Amino acid sequence: MQQWIFLSVAIVSEVIATSALKASEGFSRLWPSAIVVVGYAAAFYFLSLTLRTIPIGVAYAIWSGAGVALIALISWVLFGQSLDLPGIIGISLIVAGVIVLNLFSTTVSHT
Repeated sequence: MQQWIFLSVAIVSEVIATSALKASEGFSRLWPSAIVVVGYAAAFYFLSLTLRTIPIGVAYAIWSGAGVALIALISWVLFGQSLDLPGIIGISLIVAGVIVLNLFSTTVSHT
């Protein structure tokens, strides 16, 4: 169960860092830039802990897929960005892939 907590922290850290990346305005603003650096450092650290028990391909697929979906949601809510129908379908397919990996793949450790 601990590996899933680590993976969740990695995902949330990456999403926070990516959101701050937009606010950093090309690293010209100090605090958003600091959040980017700390967020990505935490994301990769916790992802590395996850890789002790979850295969890298599976962990990265979940990490990146969840990150894409969350960033799209945050971009819509916080930054007023919209998605067209193909974008929504594509992100839905990514989320479906993550669900399939978690529910049906025998390569994912659920211990």
